[in-house]
Amino acid sequence: MTRQERIAALKAAAKERVLILDGSWGVMIQKRGLAEDDYRGERFKDAAGQLKGNNDLLCITRPDIIADLHDQYFAAGADISETNTFSATSIGQAEYGMEAAVRDINLEGARIGRRVADEWTAKEPDKPRFLAGSVGPLPVMLSMSSDVNDPGARKVTFEQVYAAYSEQMKALHEGGVDLFLIETITDTLNCKAAIKAIMDLEDQGYEPLPIWISGTITDRSGRTLSGQTVEAFWNSIKHAKPFAVGLNCALGADLMRPHIAELARVADTLVSAYPNAGLPNAMGEYDETPHQTGHQLHEWAEHGLVNILGGCCGTTPDHIRHVADEVRGLKPRQIPERPKAMRLAGLEPFELA
Repeated sequence: MTRQERIAALKAAAKERVLILDGSWGVMIQKRGLAEDDYRGERFKDAAGQLKGNNDLLCITRPDIIADLHDQYFAAGADISETNTFSATSIGQAEYGMEAAVRDINLEGARIGRRVADEWTAKEPDKPRFLAGSVGPLPVMLSMSSDVNDPGARKVTFEQVYAAYSEQMKALHEGGVDLFLIETITDTLNCKAAIKAIMDLEDQGYEPLPIWISGTITDRSGRTLSGQTVEAFWNSIKHAKPFAVGLNCALGADLMRPHIAELARVADTLVSAYPNAGLPNAMGEYDETPHQTGHQLHEWAEHGLVNILGGCCGTTPDHIRHVADEVRGLKPRQIPERPKAMRLAGLEPFELA
């Protein structure tokens, strides 16, 4: 299939059923018990500082592990798997001194995922598999001060954030992703820089790809870290006309549900959700079982709240298998038609009919 054929197949599948995204990558990599040498490989054997924990580097140094994780999630029933590139920007990789490797991380991450997705599509042509380019948050924020004593202080400019995301987007596109997933968004202004980087690609000769945007509600306040409500967040990014919008991370399914319901009410596009396996325990581990996760997300689908479901922190292929089994045969959420109005946002939404 060509990329445009895959995109058409993705959109067609979304009209027929609740699509399934993969689960956590971090927890699965952690289970491998990798050593420093796994992260260094031959290419980075003389690099300064510790590289263990920089999971994105494994796209280069241990591609076998990354391919196996894609394979496990597709086998569990995922329609869509993400590239292992969550922190693969020059800003994110600066913490490890790996800025020069950013292009190759994204390129190889996309190539690995593309190969595995195509292998599954060849085996099961009635259920094509898709690859989302994972574009995660940054360790710096444009919306909030980096100095408590100086409200205007910022560690980066919009132009720097845009350039970092642009480098990542180009490599993911060239590597063969089917869509971009800007995820775990805590800062909407950072997200806007990522959106602009994607939208500008077409002017640079790249074919347009769908955009999927997933924000993060950081606590029971129902707001992102930069202070926006769910509806305000949607109003801030709807100009991108995303293929899907959703929430992920920070919360388990029980605490995320009311915010997903609110997003389902206001968003005139597909709605996605991939919660954590509950909240972490005192040891930082996640105790929610695959059965519990699957049962809760079944209720969301049964009540017509979602179009795409998956898992975030603490979820495994077994969690995804249970989710896929629980929602099989259920109809996806119907996209609402909202009356035309001027809808703006600061921290709160504003609507003028």
